[in-house]
Amino acid sequence: MSALGLVSQLRRSHPRVTVVGDFLLDGWWSGRIDRIAREAPAPVVDLAERRDPPGGAANTAVNLSALGAEVSAVGAVGADAAAESLRSGLSNAGVDVSRLRRVHGAHTTTKVRVSVDEQVLMRLDETQSAEWPEEARERLVSDVGDAIARGDALLICDYGSAVLDDGVVAELARLPRAPLVIVDAHDPARWSALRPDLITPNAAEAELVLDEALGEGEERAGRAAARAATLLDRAGAEAAVVTLDRSGTVLLGRDRAPFRTHAHPAPERHASGAGDVFVAALTAARSAGAPLEAAAEFAQQAADVAVRAPGTCVCSLDELEAWLGRPADPALPLDRLAERLAEHRASGDRIVLTNGCFDVLHRGHTSSLRQAKRLGDVLVVALNSDASARRLKGPGRPVNDARDRASVIAELSCVDYVTVFDDDTACAVIRRLEPDVYAKGGDYTPEMLPETAEMRRLGGDVVMLDYVREHSTSEMLGRIRARSDATSELPAAVPLPARSGSAAPSAPAAGEAEPR
Repeated sequence: MSALGLVSQLRRSHPRVTVVGDFLLDGWWSGRIDRIAREAPAPVVDLAERRDPPGGAANTAVNLSALGAEVSAVGAVGADAAAESLRSGLSNAGVDVSRLRRVHGAHTTTKVRVSVDEQVLMRLDETQSAEWPEEARERLVSDVGDAIARGDALLICDYGSAVLDDGVVAELARLPRAPLVIVDAHDPARWSALRPDLITPNAAEAELVLDEALGEGEERAGRAAARAATLLDRAGAEAAVVTLDRSGTVLLGRDRAPFRTHAHPAPERHASGAGDVFVAALTAARSAGAPLEAAAEFAQQAADVAVRAPGTCVCSLDELEAWLGRPADPALPLDRLAERLAEHRASGDRIVLTNGCFDVLHRGHTSSLRQAKRLGDVLVVALNSDASARRLKGPGRPVNDARDRASVIAELSCVDYVTVFDDDTACAVIRRLEPDVYAKGGDYTPEMLPETAEMRRLGGDVVMLDYVREHSTSEMLGRIRARSDATSELPAAVPLPARSGSAAPSAPAAGEAEPR
């Protein structure tokens, strides 16, 4: 089953999923720093925006709903303002909160991130440290029993809070089994009595179960696969998807070969909760009947979509369908791109345009593109066509054709859209796309650019990006050619004299292979 086929299946089937776990409120507070506090050497953040979306198990529930599932939230929260905000956010996302019970005297967990210029400065956590009342735990078990009797899947989201203690785990294991049981827990082995169909530990959580290190980077996948039987036995699970952050995931099962998915990483400061998105998409896909491998790939695609936007990650079916259906050629035609940007503009997004040949990508390019993205919300890169690049750069350029250049640029996490134009300037592109900002790298001034007049006519801004000296394509190609020429001028190798006491090697006989 293809990922696009799964999108269609979820639009039709609407699987019923019960989410049990730690429901919390995420805070994303952003502002600016202009001064230091008088009473202490600490920066003063003037808040400009406060967002408080559902987090933890609540974010997983929101993502399941966004992916077409009918979701019932089962858990306990405090009887406080944070709980009301959390329940409201879940209800607005289409999640049934009738079994998300308020408990007097308890605190709803909140995690507030304070950021300036997209950089998180600190996180403020408020948690329920005391034990939850026995009545609250008994009610939770009863609610789970009611919900799974009418559901297709049970998803446990256990991040180590006090409400899902060992007694609750034992009681849940005595309930009639749901058709599909998935456990996403800091300690999956604690849930072995449920005999889950699937667990979703990250690398650190898998190491906890195995009681051994998996190493770093790509080696973790191989080591996890080598220890698959032990991992599954200790967690009582039939299969596991071990998430490896920027390296993707590895799917492990009994009597099946490991299956890898690979991520398209974005800067880590941008988003939180990508694991929740992955687990939600994996659960939705399995609930809709997808094979494990197809479900894992589907979940990876959903996580790739979600991490490209700041804040707490959410991926909808519409966004996933657009991502999966993107053209094989990453460069959008100008008219189609204008339609996409009109949607962004209607949402209040600030559009940034930059252009160039971007022939042989180097640090000067990536530095400029990161700067350009910080000027707005959506970054468009207009590439000179092959003919245009040849007119500007001379014979022998470009080294890479437009399709290859567009493919490389489109993979950069800071780039949102790529288009190709055939003129010698980007004036026509500016007239068609009407960006808010035109950013140009290189050793220029605005008065040197013909695009400046077009931007001023639109009332937009022209920003000159920092120029990274000694990092231009021409200089890079010059260095490559110089090294190639130097290598070609080396004297031909001469045979070494035979070592004392040994015979010189003889030429191979006819029909024999030349020694390597």
